[in-house]
Amino acid sequence: MARRRQAVTIKHVAADAGVSLQTVSRVINNEPNVRPEMKQRVQEAIDRLGYVPSIAAQRMSGSRSYLILALNDRDRTIADWRARQGTDWVDQMLLGGMLKCAEHGYRMIFELVDTHSDHVEREILAAIAALQPDGIILTPPHSDNPQLVRFLAQQKIPFVRIGSQENGEGIPISMDDEGSARTATRHLIGLGHRKIGFISGDPDYALSGWRVDGWQGEMAAAGLPTDGFLEPGDFTYASGERAARRLLESSNPPSAIIASNDQMALATLEVARSLGLEVPRDLSVISFDNTPLVHFTQPPLTAIDQPIAATASMAVELIIAAQKGDPRPDALTVISADLVERGSVAACAAGPRG
Repeated sequence: MARRRQAVTIKHVAADAGVSLQTVSRVINNEPNVRPEMKQRVQEAIDRLGYVPSIAAQRMSGSRSYLILALNDRDRTIADWRARQGTDWVDQMLLGGMLKCAEHGYRMIFELVDTHSDHVEREILAAIAALQPDGIILTPPHSDNPQLVRFLAQQKIPFVRIGSQENGEGIPISMDDEGSARTATRHLIGLGHRKIGFISGDPDYALSGWRVDGWQGEMAAAGLPTDGFLEPGDFTYASGERAARRLLESSNPPSAIIASNDQMALATLEVARSLGLEVPRDLSVISFDNTPLVHFTQPPLTAIDQPIAATASMAVELIIAAQKGDPRPDALTVISADLVERGSVAACAAGPRG
């Protein structure tokens, strides 16, 4: 019978490097006050021996769990997964969050909770009790749910609120939704569009209102009207279809439409086709999100590329900093988005839609 290979432990690393157990622990946990040459010596021993620190060992070495819990909206996430339509909010969250966690020896755990549930506090408390996370990331619409924010503040655990601008409990991070809507609107105005429609998102999400504010603000700054050019949506394809049809069949139709997510933008393209309008010759369209789907539409969609991965990465950094006792940022942390230009936007042609 083959002899089982002995597992490499922190004691082996300390003996190989000729340092104390405490020094090895400080290097593994990326703690300060370790001389660079000492850190290099320990790291060389780790690499030579093939030592892999376990979360259990790290947790026993101090009060930290080395776990960060991310909470996302259950109903919308499950609906997106079942639809299999290429929405990738969760993928981007995991990309940014997990890579940043790995840099610091942490792990990210993803949980789905219903922000409207009467049992939401019990659900979160059960997750906290089981995982003992070092910090929690809230995503919209949880970020501005007063019940959740108050509850987490009582747990004395650092938490970050993605998609929030309220500098109260927790640490807010904004993806500059208002500024992004201004950028999209400004781009269309620069191409000669004067009648720019806007399809808003789910009112449960505070960011939906901020995007409307950005569009209205940029239109007002250019002296352009918004009356009759705003239609409500809820981030679903069906709501985008209804909103786009109302805009395009009105007596004063827009020459361009900004939709608050890709699903509603896809619906806008389909409604335009059904009405005999060619995009972008007769109608320009800009979307929010920039999920994989928009690369393959006809024409490919110009879109605001939401910096989800970068935002999740920053959320992890802020939680780890809070765990170390660093002061929270005085100002709102803002991760700016980019406008990715593709084939769905063109200069406004002279005509009734101009």
